[in-house]
Amino acid sequence: MTKLILALLVAYAGYRLWKGFGKPRPAVAAPRTGDNLAEARATLGVAPNADADTIRAAHRRLVADVHPDRGGSAEQARQVNAARDTLLKSLG
Repeated sequence: MTKLILALLVAYAGYRLWKGFGKPRPAVAAPRTGDNLAEARATLGVAPNADADTIRAAHRRLVADVHPDRGGSAEQARQVNAARDTLLKSLG
């Protein structure tokens, strides 16, 4: 019985590899920097001259409210995470 289950698992893994082979991956658009920075600051509620610690603190505060496990939505959490990443990358 275990040999049958193992054979089925191997066959399924092979099928999944075969079906995905040769398909082009979707292109990811490059983010716009000017609009994104202002939008990210507004999302997190930080000043234009905010440092990395302030950005991280604002992110931590907001994600606690909008996290899906706490009754928020996944889209809101994604926006807050993207805002944090955008602002931290702009700092260098």
